[in-house]
Amino acid sequence: MSLNNQVLDRPIFQDLPDVEANLSYLIPMTEKPVNYTYEPPPGIPPSNGTYQTHKLPIYNARSVSEKILLDRQGFAFTEHHSRVRDFYDKEEVHRIYYLEAEQLLKEVTGAAKVVIFDHTLRNAGQSKPGENNIKEPAKRVHNDFTAKSGYTRARLELAARGIDDIDTLLQRRFAIINLWRAIAKPIQESPLAVCDAQSIAPTDFVAGDLVYRDRVGETYGVTYNPEHKWFYFPQMHRDEALFIKCFDSAEDGRARFAAHTAFEDPTSPADAPPRESIELRTFVFYPA
Repeated sequence: MSLNNQVLDRPIFQDLPDVEANLSYLIPMTEKPVNYTYEPPPGIPPSNGTYQTHKLPIYNARSVSEKILLDRQGFAFTEHHSRVRDFYDKEEVHRIYYLEAEQLLKEVTGAAKVVIFDHTLRNAGQSKPGENNIKEPAKRVHNDFTAKSGYTRARLELAARGIDDIDTLLQRRFAIINLWRAIAKPIQESPLAVCDAQSIAPTDFVAGDLVYRDRVGETYGVTYNPEHKWFYFPQMHRDEALFIKCFDSAEDGRARFAAHTAFEDPTSPADAPPRESIELRTFVFYPA
């Protein structure tokens, strides 16, 4: 199963059905954006950035999913059954889902080695900041890593796992790929939109500090560009998986970063249950 060998024909997606929705973009700023992952000290705002919404078409990519490729569009989609019964059970996720995901990513990307280093559950109905690790959907256009933090996070996580010869490993091509899926009912509220990497100019990405209690990471905010082309896979269910490339060390024209965001789907029922999803963050190391 390879999702890297096909080219998306632009006239095809121009005829796809779409919804129009507001997406929240970073307004260009002179200072470096800073976002806190916890309640900051008194007098310091959680974020120093300001955002503006733009109404854009978001295309339904289900009918062309087999023509979308991870190394060109920066995202990909496939069917995949998981044996996990309860994704809120951390032990079960680590014991079953991590192994399933490792195998799936090897099949999809041709990777020689996969290291899963993090996962996030999202459910606005159960999120209690400071009390549990369940988060609300992220509704700003962003990318999880930058050209710098892809390497720094890799070194941090690989060292924490006692992996030898990190320098040699990072001289090979590697990517950070999120594996995203629904974990309960089909998603109606706050679905995920992904932007075709070909439509994003390098200057649209703005590196910002992401402040944790024990370290400072770096992510990309994204400024508005009318050329951006957005896609989603409506009504995603448990047996489907979405891949989002958040970093690629290769600088040879392949997609390196994929902007993404949750959005308010105007076709969602008013009483739609809160979106329940899980995303794994993974290092994918390609053959030398």
